[in-house]
Amino acid sequence: MKKQLLSLCIVIGTMSLAQSTDGPTFGVKAGGNLSGFTGSDSKSKIGFYAGAFVNVPLSETFSIQPEVVYSQQGAKAKYDYEMGTYVVKNMQQNLDYINVPVMVQYNATPEFYLEAGPEFGLLVNAQAKGDINGSSYKGKNKDNMKTFNFGAGIGLGYRFTENLGANVRYIAGLTKILKDEFGDSSKNTNIQLGLTYSF
Repeated sequence: MKKQLLSLCIVIGTMSLAQSTDGPTFGVKAGGNLSGFTGSDSKSKIGFYAGAFVNVPLSETFSIQPEVVYSQQGAKAKYDYEMGTYVVKNMQQNLDYINVPVMVQYNATPEFYLEAGPEFGLLVNAQAKGDINGSSYKGKNKDNMKTFNFGAGIGLGYRFTENLGANVRYIAGLTKILKDEFGDSSKNTNIQLGLTYSF
């Protein structure tokens, strides 16, 4: 009887361990950005993001999700302005990043989860565009920007099925966008809303 009870306990324990240590899940994600800069002289612009992730369960309620995401970010100038003899209108700064968020997710229910974690960004392209004295202007300015960006994100998500889900996330930049010699302290902000698909 003792042997049978011990065997039963071992089986139950093994089943519980298997349930709480499922293997990693791979997937893709895509959606829209509403990005901007900190400060009062800029406003948000719309972009998109797309990437891939792996979700690794740590327990029945917690998992960690590293991602690699291409993200169109930046901001628009809130006001038109003059610089000497130049009249500048409709200026927009585009910043393209390869971001690597690492989110710790708390699974409140099998469908609903909360998440938070750091985001590491590599700037791959920067371009300013607008109208100067009535003529269209477009110019690369990546050399003026910091190559690396660091931020912190919080979000939540919902799984409609085993494969399909939705996610919303806010990322606050913690490092300055421009290089130090420009004396500007603006940082990135970004709100993401999109869909996820797990394989």
